Amino acid sequence: MSKTVLMQISEGIALFTLNRPEKLNALNYELIDWLMVLLDTIEVNDAVGAVIITGAGDRAFSAGGDINEFSESVAAGVNPAVRDFVRRGQLLTARLEAFPKPVIAAVNGIALGGGCEITEAVHLAIASDRARFAKPEIKLGMPPTFGGTQRLPRLAGRKRALELLLTGEDFSPERARDIGLVNHVVAHEELMPAARDLASRIMGYSPLAVRSIITAVTRGLNMSIAEGLLVESEQFAQMVPTDDLSDALAAWKRRHVHDDPPRDGRATTKFNQTVDNLRNRSDIQQHG
Repeated sequence: MSKTVLMQISEGIALFTLNRPEKLNALNYELIDWLMVLLDTIEVNDAVGAVIITGAGDRAFSAGGDINEFSESVAAGVNPAVRDFVRRGQLLTARLEAFPKPVIAAVNGIALGGGCEITEAVHLAIASDRARFAKPEIKLGMPPTFGGTQRLPRLAGRKRALELLLTGEDFSPERARDIGLVNHVVAHEELMPAARDLASRIMGYSPLAVRSIITAVTRGLNMSIAEGLLVESEQFAQMVPTDDLSDALAAWKRRHVHDDPPRDGRATTKFNQTVDNLRNRSDIQQHG
């Protein structure tokens, strides 16, 4: 069993800790492979509803690919470099992006190169106010290889992504939030509580509904809107025969339909007036 990634399960949340603090949690091949194994394990564990990924120590989430290791693959030629390094990293980020349970990055320090690409690929991300981000691959004479040329422009927009990719300059967690790389920035000591709170809020809903939303969004981003709408319809259709949907609808009806209405009927009258007002406004907008 590898110790490059530690896993702890608590209250339905699997915490993955990238555990190479002496190397700033650099992504060597063993770590990537073990992370894939753990994802396979968690996917079929019905007791786990969400995953949080963070880095060991206070300095780094991940400094990116292990340069010493992948430089050996580069020295061996094109095929080993692409097979051992590029393909391995791309499979990891694709797995994270399409994982059927929410994956949250808790970025506790520097997130460079592949560490930034993990942040791009996961569904949600929260950054410590001590985090720093960068896409420094250009300084090594290479492009990003774990999906950064594709996902970052989709998050940040083409020009902002190209500026980060072509300069390799580091940027703050606040800028990461502003360009859509992370959802929130919190004080360092609040990072893990915030990540757990976000995971718990999502886990309060139907796992099947969560999975269907992740699938529709992830697949739809690489399609036309018309094609994406078909995916959305398919995901809804799969929910129709499930207890998750029928139970949730029944619960909603118990809360909203079977409540004792006012005996004088004022609630119904007010509702009908509201509907009429909305219709009138719609008519004005259409014919004005």
